[in-house]
Amino acid sequence: MTTRITTPFTAESTAADVMAGVRLTGRRAIVTGGSSGIGVETARALADAGAEVTLAVRDLAAGQRVARDIMTIAGNEQVLVTPLDLADQDSVTAFVTGWTGPLHILVDNAGVMGPALTRTPEGWELHFATNHLGHFAPATGLHPALAAADGARVVSVSSSQHRLSPVVFEDVHFEHRPYDPQTAYGQSKTANALFAVEAAKRWAMTASPSTPSCPAWSSPT
Repeated sequence: MTTRITTPFTAESTAADVMAGVRLTGRRAIVTGGSSGIGVETARALADAGAEVTLAVRDLAAGQRVARDIMTIAGNEQVLVTPLDLADQDSVTAFVTGWTGPLHILVDNAGVMGPALTRTPEGWELHFATNHLGHFAPATGLHPALAAADGARVVSVSSSQHRLSPVVFEDVHFEHRPYDPQTAYGQSKTANALFAVEAAKRWAMTASPSTPSCPAWSSPT
């Protein structure tokens, strides 16, 4: 049986609308790509609500500028910046192993869109490597920290562009088919949505009273 999830919010709702009346004092959050775009607004909204927010970013200087702005506007000094390059598995590993303590909110927001065919050192196509695999590793690696928190949540930011392509498991990395950046982006966004569905299913099933569940939600951009 499928249960439809509904919300009172629309495409015109702002972060402030969504967070109205919500207090997150004592909660810890990570926002990947928190130095630009919707990552900045997400981080600002979480900080406004009182959360400790870590901006996980490639550009530390940009992240630090954003952190200063958020701390000034939100009046919250708990805005941290840490390096994370989702296309670099060494960077991902260092990020995961460097985290200590519980984690209440993980917003998988960062991503790339539209570059020419680019491969990581592993030979992975960049959209899929960054947007999906780069988030899959931290989310699963940080699962113990999420499980240690009270009612943790993972947000996997997808896009309506997922309609452009399913995940082509036979050729995920465009080794045997013509490369198209829009198709590659769409495939990665489909993977984001599928990850949210499966993570919510598996992590809710393994939850116990001593190990709170940490469902994942897919958020369209």
